[in-house]
Amino acid sequence: MIGNRYRFLRSHVRRFAVGVVFIGGGMLWAQAGMSPDANPDSTTVALAADSVPASIPGGQSSQGQQAPNAPVPQSQSDKAEQQLRQQEHQRILGVIPNFNTSNIPDAAPLSPRQKFQLAFRGAIDPFEFFAAGALAGWGQAEDDNAGYGQGAQGYAKRYGASYADSADGVLWGNAIFPVLLHEDPRYFRKGTGSFWGRFRYAVLTTVWTKNDDGTFGPNYANVLGNVVAGGISNLYYPSDNRGVGLTFEGAATVTAEGALGALGVEFWPDVSSRLFHKRDHVPAAPAPK
Repeated sequence: MIGNRYRFLRSHVRRFAVGVVFIGGGMLWAQAGMSPDANPDSTTVALAADSVPASIPGGQSSQGQQAPNAPVPQSQSDKAEQQLRQQEHQRILGVIPNFNTSNIPDAAPLSPRQKFQLAFRGAIDPFEFFAAGALAGWGQAEDDNAGYGQGAQGYAKRYGASYADSADGVLWGNAIFPVLLHEDPRYFRKGTGSFWGRFRYAVLTTVWTKNDDGTFGPNYANVLGNVVAGGISNLYYPSDNRGVGLTFEGAATVTAEGALGALGVEFWPDVSSRLFHKRDHVPAAPAPK
């Protein structure tokens, strides 16, 4: 029982260690060429001002008058929908989905429907199915969750468990709890400042997050989502890999993995700019006339 317990945790620790090597190495490499005021890469989207005071023919001010083609101010919901559509095109290396990242500090809050929409979009992305398959193959090679056995049947069980772990975490941590607790499930990229300032910011977002009202507070949704997803996994993990202790230990490890993910998202544009020797600048919003 003890051997199976640590074999189960070893799979999480191994993934964590691999993430430390790749993400840590990338950040150190990017730091050498990082400017404190560097702009984000092509995943950054700058929105134009909601409305620009219009002028009527003859150079007269339109104050108190409605110009024929005056833009209609967007509602918060419409603005959030526009920002969400832009986020859903964000990918790292053109493959890895980066839908949950916002480069707009004062982004419009998401409605409950939009939170579920964002979570569902991430859960059904083809990359998630590929990642589940890769983790299942790795687990089978190492004989993790030995109760699943080997062969095609063992691989299918590992594949289902791997995808269910990911989907449950997204559903509870990025949709259900954020709706109930009025938290924003997105990562708001800092993008500027010192290396260590950005490092601390990224790591702390796993336990400290933005709320729907714009304030910041404990990231209950992320932590509780990991715990609930771990509890649900007791329904389909082999009997030797179940239990309250394993649930909380696994949730803590997944939360730590989330810190690595936040670091990757925060510093990837810096790595990308050095790797591909290019940077897309953010267009400035037009100044009011």
